[in-house]
Amino acid sequence: MAEQKDLLIELGTEELPPKALPTLSAAFTRGVVEGLKEKGLSFGEVRSFASPRRLGVLVSSLDTHQADKEVARRGPALQAAFDDDGRPTRAAEGFARSCGVSVDDLERVETEKGAWLYFRSVQQGQATSALVPEIVESSLAGLPIPKRMRWGAGEEQFVRPVHWLVLLFGDEVIPATILGAEAGRETRGHRFHHPDPLTLDAPADYAGLLEREGHVVADFARRREIIREQVEKTAAELGGRALIDDALLDEVTALVEWPVALAGGFEEKFLEVPHETLITTMQDNQKYFAVFDENGRLLPHFITIANIESRNPAVVIEGNERVIRPRFADAVFFWEQDQKQKLADRLESLKSILFQQKLGTLYDKSQRVRTLAAHIAAAIGADVAKAERAAELAKCDLMTDMVGEFPKLQGIAGRYYAEIDGEAPEVAAALDEQYMPRHAGDALPATSTGKVLALADKFDTLVGIFGIGQKPTGAKDPFALRRAALGVLRIIIEGKLPLDLRDLYEKAAALLGDRIDEADAVESCLDYTLERLKAYYQEQGVEVDVIDAVLAQKPTAPLDFDRRVRAVSAFRKLEQAESLAAANKRIGNILKKVEQPLPEEVGEALLVEPAEQALHAQLRELRGEVTALFEAGDYEPALMKLAGLREAVDRFFDDVMVMAEDAALQRNRLALLNQLRGLFLRVADLSRLQY
Repeated sequence: MAEQKDLLIELGTEELPPKALPTLSAAFTRGVVEGLKEKGLSFGEVRSFASPRRLGVLVSSLDTHQADKEVARRGPALQAAFDDDGRPTRAAEGFARSCGVSVDDLERVETEKGAWLYFRSVQQGQATSALVPEIVESSLAGLPIPKRMRWGAGEEQFVRPVHWLVLLFGDEVIPATILGAEAGRETRGHRFHHPDPLTLDAPADYAGLLEREGHVVADFARRREIIREQVEKTAAELGGRALIDDALLDEVTALVEWPVALAGGFEEKFLEVPHETLITTMQDNQKYFAVFDENGRLLPHFITIANIESRNPAVVIEGNERVIRPRFADAVFFWEQDQKQKLADRLESLKSILFQQKLGTLYDKSQRVRTLAAHIAAAIGADVAKAERAAELAKCDLMTDMVGEFPKLQGIAGRYYAEIDGEAPEVAAALDEQYMPRHAGDALPATSTGKVLALADKFDTLVGIFGIGQKPTGAKDPFALRRAALGVLRIIIEGKLPLDLRDLYEKAAALLGDRIDEADAVESCLDYTLERLKAYYQEQGVEVDVIDAVLAQKPTAPLDFDRRVRAVSAFRKLEQAESLAAANKRIGNILKKVEQPLPEEVGEALLVEPAEQALHAQLRELRGEVTALFEAGDYEPALMKLAGLREAVDRFFDDVMVMAEDAALQRNRLALLNQLRGLFLRVADLSRLQY
């Protein structure tokens, strides 16, 4: 067995961008792993390390050498390698020279395609220590860094200046200079607690030595969990529970190497403003965790994570309290000032704010959304007047000081101000719900008016942006159209709303009129939205082939699409499903080859084989019943009934020649198959099911 050693790679830097740290760490580790695999090296467990000042990878049980590899090169055919007297030709001599041997040293190999000259040699495997620097450099070069920086007098570029490099393989340092840093065995501890170097004797000592002596928890996941536990414990000591947002937890974890939770407080008078304002300030601006009581009310406390174990934590807490107080005071001021003008009185000011240059102002958008909301409300039996009022007020809070200072409060601020203005509770709620779902897995609008407004706003945005030729690309989606399309689908499907996408896109496009110039805007929006269903159903564990089978029929009502998916998923599990899916594929292939229009009527007099008579009789018996089920949207029971055709279909293909020489018989059999396939296609293209 080949000798193996542990490998430690650590790049020490100035503080890395906190929001990018998890991505950088994962990409760096992935690059190292792929590089080792590419070199044919085997290894054991791989651990990632990431903190504000370091990216690290620990590879256990890594081969110290590549395995030797036999190399075979084929030369000219024997016929071309030797002349009639058996002397080597120029081709043979040239091949031998290129291999560094004489013609006599080459092998003669007989194959099915003839006899050839061959050269075989053994390529010695390289030492792993010679390969690692290139692998590390390649991985670092491939990191997703949008903008690199230079430092000092050198030409090296990285996301932050590099100060040290560890390349420790077993107990030996791999000599290399990467990004201006010379490899060694010395890491660095905490910037303040232990700024001096720490010497590593072995890679496996890394995490323990840093934590024990360096005051650094290098493992990102472990540090994250420590912070979570500290925050929860501190909140409990305050008599509450902490609001722990995953994104905030990740960011705070990326900001500290030695986390210490500290509790601070603020005056209760600040609790008079909407709690969302205070929470936004705490989370976005200060990276604090908010605390709630058992009834869900915000407490006048916060928890901050220090990156140092202070001798006098009270001073640190006081500093944090001093910083947050002016921000809260600003929020109180904005809150009081905004209430001096009603939300509805801000509608005219929307005329001065562009939504998009070609699509007009926010006022224009509000008027379009108002008309579309009325149409949707009527279609689902919601209150049309409330829908129109909510649409009028929907964007008015964008003109408030509160949203100007705290953009994340759009909709939320509108809800509060609408309540103060005496608007109907459902109208006020809709102003917040129009932006739902705000992210993957987020809650959907709870009120009918909220659902209507959210849909109308999203349909207008989607068809408008597609209509001016700015559909999203793989990397760019400035108008969040992916989220909007998925939101449309979730609201309709999970809200069980009887709405059709084509109808609503056409109405939205008509309201935009000549503002849009893409002739296929509606069709593009429709395809784009339906495509989002793949991810939606895959997250629920639905098989991809089931989704594709339904997508092939392009049903444009999402609720109808959902019923079809559920039906095909249930059908797929039946014993008869595989045979019928194969039969549908076979029928599709047969009908595809027919050049003239497919016949629809079956002549009973032309049914001469018992198998085709039996299939026709069963089809005739089932057609009326399953057609009624299809029209009612009861796809699952309809497919269950069609599953009973399995034996008749199998027998038909065993006993009947579809493409008979008699043209009349042939067309009659094609008509029978066309009818059969037509029934299944009322749900999905079952030929796409994979077994």
